[in-house]
Amino acid sequence: MGAAVSAEIVAGGHEVLWVPKERSENTWRRAREVRATACDSLAEALSHSAVVLSVCPPQAAEDVAAAVAAHAFAGVYVDVNAISPQRVRRIAEVTRPGSEAVDGAVFGPPPGEGRTARLYLAGADSAVHLVEPLFANSSLDVRRAGEAIGSASALKMAFASYQKAARTLAAVSHALAHAHGVGDQLTAEAEIMVSAILSDPEYVPSVAARAWRWAPEMEEVADTLRAAGLPTDMAEATARVLAYWEQDKEQYDLPVVHALSQLRSERSS
Repeated sequence: MGAAVSAEIVAGGHEVLWVPKERSENTWRRAREVRATACDSLAEALSHSAVVLSVCPPQAAEDVAAAVAAHAFAGVYVDVNAISPQRVRRIAEVTRPGSEAVDGAVFGPPPGEGRTARLYLAGADSAVHLVEPLFANSSLDVRRAGEAIGSASALKMAFASYQKAARTLAAVSHALAHAHGVGDQLTAEAEIMVSAILSDPEYVPSVAARAWRWAPEMEEVADTLRAAGLPTDMAEATARVLAYWEQDKEQYDLPVVHALSQLRSERSS
């Protein structure tokens, strides 16, 4: 993703600097392909930069921010990593008072070669306005997530909580079906399903109303998975979440906001 984003910036007429020291041959190759400019050190790169764009594995996000802060960088620091709002707020504190932090999140595939993606930004207008022109007329559609640091990351976490879990759950479902020799039938059933689950929050009250019987069904799913030697964690977790709606049995006319709030009530009390 970092190389693809860099390519969009370079294509827009801007210069991307990077530090080759102790980087792999694959990183060298990607940097050459996107025409990034090599620097001898991080200090040198920062001294010539107005914006730092951090695109790295989530576990490295705070280390990268600390390394940049150690050089008293005075530009705009944009964290575009898949991290929690809490972590990005910590990063914003680490990079202050020298730099202005912007919270970012990318949705979609690596941009370029006919692929488009969305870049959500959150932060002070002055900082965001400095970042937005870097992606003018690019394959990254820049959108605002709000002014509060953490807004873009919260959006990313909300989306990933469904997307990544759904992909993983699909793998478990197919493994179970194949263990019983009904893999083709499962695929056929899935092909006729309505798939707009995340884009239809109005359906959530219907889930809450049926949770009283869906929870035991998920416990049966867990037993079936266990017998097949497959992970039961997601089925058991689903049953536990459904239990939050026990008191909403058959109440199909609940407001969406009520059904959603039920998921928070016990945790916030």
